[in-house]
Amino acid sequence: MLTKVFNRIKRERFIYLLLLPGLLYFIIYRYLPMAGLIIAFQDYNPFVGIWKSEWVGLKHFARMFESREVIQVLINTLEISVLQIFVAFPVSILLALMLNGLRNEMYKKLIQSMVYLPHFLSWVVVVGIFVVFMRGEGLINSILAEMGISAIPFLTEPGFFKPIIVLQTIWKEAGWGTIIFLAALSGVNPSLYEAAVIDGASRLRQLWHVTLPSIRGVIVILFILRLGSVLDSGFEQIFLMLNPFNMDVGNVLDTFVYYKGIQQGNISFATSVGMFKGLIGLILVISADKLAKRLGEDGLY
Repeated sequence: MLTKVFNRIKRERFIYLLLLPGLLYFIIYRYLPMAGLIIAFQDYNPFVGIWKSEWVGLKHFARMFESREVIQVLINTLEISVLQIFVAFPVSILLALMLNGLRNEMYKKLIQSMVYLPHFLSWVVVVGIFVVFMRGEGLINSILAEMGISAIPFLTEPGFFKPIIVLQTIWKEAGWGTIIFLAALSGVNPSLYEAAVIDGASRLRQLWHVTLPSIRGVIVILFILRLGSVLDSGFEQIFLMLNPFNMDVGNVLDTFVYYKGIQQGNISFATSVGMFKGLIGLILVISADKLAKRLGEDGLY
């Protein structure tokens, strides 16, 4: 058995060499750091190191579940993630369907380039653009003032925080998210559309009965992967949008870990919160994968 494996690796060595950079990235930056999770079970003291720090077992996990602050942060994280999954995620699908329907190739490529561009902007730039537009003396409030409407505190009113976060995510990532869906749409058999036209199906019927079923597997897989990061709301974006006025509704697990672990030096407690977040993501991915297989889809593995 091992001989066959080594012979195959030797025969396809160039393919494995192409995989090597990606494997090294995940090993070095994803798997090796997991050893540091041990400090979640300690009162970690950076001056004495991991092995000499006091072991406290599940103390920090018990504290986490007893903390009302953690519960509120978890609720904020779930609310933002659910909005991003059920509002922002379908936008990429709709945009891909619209782009796929364009017949003029030059116009299609132009639109694709325009919707891809925001993905390459950092969150600092994206948030900066939104702040310039939505601040008290910004463009939007200036237009409202011209119309005789008083200024709206978009950046300080807690009720606007989550819609703005979702809007930013859609503007920045929806175009980039269409790439995989467009690739899947390109693989749809044209004869299916021809048969649908012969049967008298309208464009809407073709979309519902041919296009969507053909890319359903891709949608399910990407949805499962998105569930894995359901508690990962995006540190940079949230951190840059937070201020004392919206902290109660905007503080999520990522920013909470930063404040507790880096600013307040409570590294062990912050690590336990981060470990809990990763565990929930793992459970969701496995559960969603099993559910997808029961519904007849391929799943992830």
